[in-house]
Amino acid sequence: QVQLVESGGGLVQPGGSLRLSCAASGSTFSIITMGWYRQAPGKQRELVAVIASSGTTNYADSVKGRFTISRENGENTVYLQMNSLKPEDTAVYYCKSVTQRRQVYWGQGTQVTVSS
Repeated sequence: QVQLVESGGGLVQPGGSLRLSCAASGSTFSIITMGWYRQAPGKQRELVAVIASSGTTNYADSVKGRFTISRENGENTVYLQMNSLKPEDTAVYYCKSVTQRRQVYWGQGTQVTVSS
């Protein structure tokens, strides 16, 4: 079992920045990838960014150049640095982990609102 706890969401003006954190606990040794997804009202959940244990990253086109995912293995924590935020980035952001056995775990989500 893996437990994920997100933090760092909030209200920010357009052009501003936020950093989300996702702390993993439990069987963290089995995690092979961690990532961030988001879901806006009335829309499907979508990939934002993922990072593998190798350090390889992948980003949605809509956030490339603005968001950066990073992982502190010693802390079992993944971060999402979000810069140049836009109103369309408003969503609930979820942390996801995948283990070696392809088990999928989700955090409870954290709200990000970009508005003036």
